[in-house]
This record gives sequence, structure tokens and C-alpha cells, in this order.
Amino acid sequence: MIRLLVPHASGSSVTIDGERLHYVTRVLRLRSGDALEVFDGKGQRFGAKVQSLDEKSATLTLENPRGEPALREVLIVQGLPKGDKLELVLQKGTELGASAFLPAGCERSVVKLDGKEDSKRARWQRIAEEAARQSGRAEVPVVHAPAPLIKGVEVFAKSHVLLVLDEEERSVPLSQAVGALTADQPIALIIGPEGGLARSEIDQLTRLGARPVTLGRLVLRTETAALAALSVVRHLDGVLG
Repeated sequence: MIRLLVPHASGSSVTIDGERLHYVTRVLRLRSGDALEVFDGKGQRFGAKVQSLDEKSATLTLENPRGEPALREVLIVQGLPKGDKLELVLQKGTELGASAFLPAGCERSVVKLDGKEDSKRARWQRIAEEAARQSGRAEVPVVHAPAPLIKGVEVFAKSHVLLVLDEEERSVPLSQAVGALTADQPIALIIGPEGGLARSEIDQLTRLGARPVTLGRLVLRTETAALAALSVVRHLDGVLG
């Protein structure tokens, strides 16, 4: 199924131009009468057809609006990793049902916040949008502006249950902590970078109310840990498996 993200989609028709017009006409090579699915990135999807198009714009008719079932909000707080690992987390995390991402600068992050994150954030958001399109989601996760770990988590401390993956934790599995929550309680999963979180960071997080949890005895890379933790939550939510 051909799918197109149109954030302002509503009503019985919508007009597109710019990058979306180029995608429809030059990449997809759609013509008048061709069918596709439009989604607004906020949970709504529509059956659509190309009504008309020219070099400046295209008009799509919209019908049969459908909303996705609401999922528990799951925020991935990912300690900034090296290379393209964050892009992998964004892509696969979107496919696995993440609601939002917060790239976080940590004490042991090799990659440091340098004040140039706005351009990176735009690219990261496009990665999430493309992953949502390909995976059939009607909701696009928000990629929040990168922030220092504690400062970033503080914003969500009152609205989310904070669960931090702690390599020294042995007694509380992630599945147990999630199983004790109600189905609608938002969760923030906090994952350190390659070197893990420093004990001082774990201490500060626990003072914010975070609960240390473990994924088990296997040693996982940071990007694997993020995706494994999200999979556990979505399995318990009845979305996977």
C-alpha cells in the first residue's frame, strides 16, 4: 500500500505541494485517479485518491477516516551513542511502537552535545516519519530536542513512570516493573550510552523517582537494549507477540 504523511490532512480533501508533491509525482509517479493511504502522524488515517495535480500542487480526496487504538505512551530516553546507532534506535523503535524519543547527553557519551543539534534533529525526525510510513503506523513519534540526561528527564518526571536500565540491578526485571503498572501509565525507558550510566547519574535519576530495572543476565549493546526494552513493554501491552 502506498502511504503518504500529510500532517494537515482533514475533511474530504487536502492539497499538497513542495516535497510531498515531488514525492507523489516524481518518486511514486502517481496520476489522477490513483489510490493511496494518507496519514496525519497523529493517529488518523484516510483512504485517498489523486483528484488532480499539476506542477505546483496536487489535490487528494479523503474518505473513511480511521483512528488507531490508543497505545500506552512509551518515551525512549537514549544516551547519545556513537556513529549511526541513534538512527537505528529511531527507525526500529518507531517500528516497535515507541511514542517519542529523547536523545540524552550522558557522562560516558563519546558523542557530546555541541549546540548543533537542530539540524540533526530535523534529520532524526524524518527518519521517524519514514519508519512510520513504512511500518503502517498512523502516528509519528516525536523526536525531542537533545538535552543533558538529568535536565531532559526532569521534564517528564511527573508525567511518566521512569524506568532506568541498570547493569547492577539484579532483583527487579523490567517485565515485573511494567506488569505492576496500569495499562495507561506513560513510561520513560532510560538507556545509557555504550559505557552505561555512571552511578552518579543513576543516583540522580532515582532521586527523581526512577526505578532501576534489569533486562536479565545478557550483556546488550546500547541500541539493542533500547529495542529489547521497548519490545518487552509492547509485548506486555499486547501489541507484540
